[in-house]
Amino acid sequence: MLSRTADNMYWLARYVERAEYLARILEATQRLAAVPTSAGATTNEWESAVATAGCAAAFFSAHKAANEQTVTDFLAFSPDNPSSIRSCFEVARANARSVRTALTMEMWDAINGTWLELQKLGSGPASREQFATFLRWVQESSLRFDGSAYRTMLRNDSYWFSRLGVFMERADNTARILDVKYHLLLPPQEHVGGPLDYFQWAAILRSVSALTAYHWVYRQSLKPWLIADLLMLNDQMPRSLASCYAHLVEHLDNIARAYSRQGPAQRHARLVRTRLVNSRMEEIFKTGLHEFIGGFISDNNRLGALITEQYLL
Repeated sequence: MLSRTADNMYWLARYVERAEYLARILEATQRLAAVPTSAGATTNEWESAVATAGCAAAFFSAHKAANEQTVTDFLAFSPDNPSSIRSCFEVARANARSVRTALTMEMWDAINGTWLELQKLGSGPASREQFATFLRWVQESSLRFDGSAYRTMLRNDSYWFSRLGVFMERADNTARILDVKYHLLLPPQEHVGGPLDYFQWAAILRSVSALTAYHWVYRQSLKPWLIADLLMLNDQMPRSLASCYAHLVEHLDNIARAYSRQGPAQRHARLVRTRLVNSRMEEIFKTGLHEFIGGFISDNNRLGALITEQYLL
């Protein structure tokens, strides 16, 4: 496979996954903003949404304040934000068009149809209710594309590079949303374990489709260390860091076997996977959750650089 084709497949999947993630973040933020706080307490849900998306610097260079209008426009529709939902689908469709012959008909129909529908929206929905419907449509469009890839692609290098993009992006997104909740979201006037803390954690779990899974696994009320365990170390949770890296190791090994050559990307992915398998939540909280997640994000970015150097240039 040409490195250019592999690069397009990889980034096509990453941008579709990122668009879904942004829709989930905005949906969760809308829920959080509707939760009442204690008298005199101030909340920063919209600022946390920008931080979770990883584009705080770009946002505050364009806007003075983070509120519902500015954040939804910037993260959903702004052409000046390369990571907005609109920009993600635009770049994904451009990548898909570049490798049209590497896609199945169902995959092309899913991404092309999504882009055509998105163009009809213009500057976005007119009301909050319409915007909520739009966010659900974005998630459904991403799931449609992902499902078409999973159910129709040959299990070859095109598929494996596409899956690398999905799980690289998903691991980064899960780590960021967990880190932002733990450090930014709860106002200083509120108590950990209080009603606001509970609703925030519930919204975070809903944003990664994990609230029901949490109750199935732990059968307890929401506790931060158990939520962190589910989203970081539980292989059964599809969006957990451990699950993402299990898939990354698998697909990188498939590529290595197909090309009869191992490399630094395979070794680094196995190193991160081993670290996650051998970690315990008690030890992580003792040494610092923020520090652990920061190290993981750095490791994940390093893996992305190694994949690029090894295969995509």
